Amino acid sequence: MAMYRKLGKTSSQRKALLRNQVTALLYHGKIITTEARAKEIRKIAEKLIALGVKEKDNFEEVEVTCKVAKKENGKRVKETKVINGVEKKVTVYDEVKKTIKKDKPSKLHARRQMLKVLYDVTEVPSKAQGRKAGTKQADLANKIFDEYGTKYAKRNGGYTRIVKIGQRKGDGAMEVLIELV
Repeated sequence: MAMYRKLGKTSSQRKALLRNQVTALLYHGKIITTEARAKEIRKIAEKLIALGVKEKDNFEEVEVTCKVAKKENGKRVKETKVINGVEKKVTVYDEVKKTIKKDKPSKLHARRQMLKVLYDVTEVPSKAQGRKAGTKQADLANKIFDEYGTKYAKRNGGYTRIVKIGQRKGDGAMEVLIELV
């Protein structure tokens, strides 16, 4: 018996297809696909969620000081300084203390393992449809650690569900809905 399904694709096409569908499943929570693909997606998605559950609390909070540009009316405050005999306008900075989450080595490794599989997701607000302005990158690894890690903390596997929908009209392939439980 084979260890995985080939899905009628070359290895690079298959890997890209599975990465794309796993990313969509973890971002949206559910997708519709064929039964064979869903069974392969399930393997990958469950491993990623299990990593997120295992490493969700493996960080330390560190207080850092950073420089932030001083602003008035939405614009940076500048002051004139003499540098090497020349007057220049220089931005004024304030020092601010912030508390950040710093991953411990095993969580960092888990995050990199996730990013090896997941594609980047760009969130586009409905107002800015078709424009680059206003878009931002979604951090799926953080979503897995924070949202899914806490949601499935008490669950031992079985994070996905496959529900049969029916046969596809074009080729008769069994379509299924794969969703996070």
